Amino acid sequence: MSAPGTTTAPRFEPVAPPPGAPPFENMVWIPGGSFMMGSDRHYPEEGPAHRVTVSGFWMDRYTVTNARFERFVRDTRYATLAERQPEPSWYPSARPELMHPGSLVFVRPPHPVSLHSVSNWWHFVRGANWRSPRGPGSNVAGLGTHPVVHVSYLDAEAFARWEGKELPTEAEWEFAARGGLEAMTYAWGDELMPNGRPMANTWQGRFPHENTLADGWEGTSPVGVFPPNGYGLYDVIGNVWEWTVDWYRPYHRGNAGKPLPAPLNPRGAAFIDTSNGALSDGKIPRKVLKGGSHLCSPNYCQRYRPAARSPEPVDTTTSHIGFRCIVRQR
Repeated sequence: MSAPGTTTAPRFEPVAPPPGAPPFENMVWIPGGSFMMGSDRHYPEEGPAHRVTVSGFWMDRYTVTNARFERFVRDTRYATLAERQPEPSWYPSARPELMHPGSLVFVRPPHPVSLHSVSNWWHFVRGANWRSPRGPGSNVAGLGTHPVVHVSYLDAEAFARWEGKELPTEAEWEFAARGGLEAMTYAWGDELMPNGRPMANTWQGRFPHENTLADGWEGTSPVGVFPPNGYGLYDVIGNVWEWTVDWYRPYHRGNAGKPLPAPLNPRGAAFIDTSNGALSDGKIPRKVLKGGSHLCSPNYCQRYRPAARSPEPVDTTTSHIGFRCIVRQR
């Protein structure tokens, strides 16, 4: 038992050896196992905490970068959703000024603003996309090792198929992000900045107008700059949010306190058909995002934790969402 005022050092669980060579370059073996998923100590959508089991799988060591995504586009001539004219049937009530190719870009306001309206820092920018992350006139020159952004779930899914991979479930992603640590707040332990050291690309200062840049970066950082977790994965916390395949519900199913065995490879909400775009209520269905981003801060969106989760419509593209892929053992 720890003495008062001390913090127990995090323990990394032993990692089972991989079943062979990685199926692709820069993939890490995630051994699988049981873990406590979610949290009862933070945002309500993270509960109830419950034990689940996942099988072993391979995961990209890094989030997909601009350079990787560019190879995909060059090979397939793929156009992301942000580069396409929006489909009117998907947005029957949309404002005309939004019915153009473009994406949401974070713009830091010069002074304090209300945190109750995201329009104070998120702006739809015509012409913003993965090639031009801040809009016309911007480009990704020199950003080849930064995570690709302005990619929708549908874009991420298309990329994964091209590489012969898949996107992770929420349970797989969270298990991998924890890096073998059991019940710790962060991917590295229980302190956000142990000994004052930034462990991920997050926001320091008062969001959204003040960023002290204590971690050295405003906006995205190159992949692999911050320390890896116990499985050797980089940037599972901060930098960019990451898509998962699970449909979002605002809670976990849990087991209602019943002594049930941990479910194996659980999935989120039931399948939602997106082939016809918007649902009957006019809302685009949402997937689960994990990991937080460089915009998460102590005073707003404290979601730089493995248990944190956020809903995102499958068609949404922004300057702080990316993804990484996995390969499951068959």
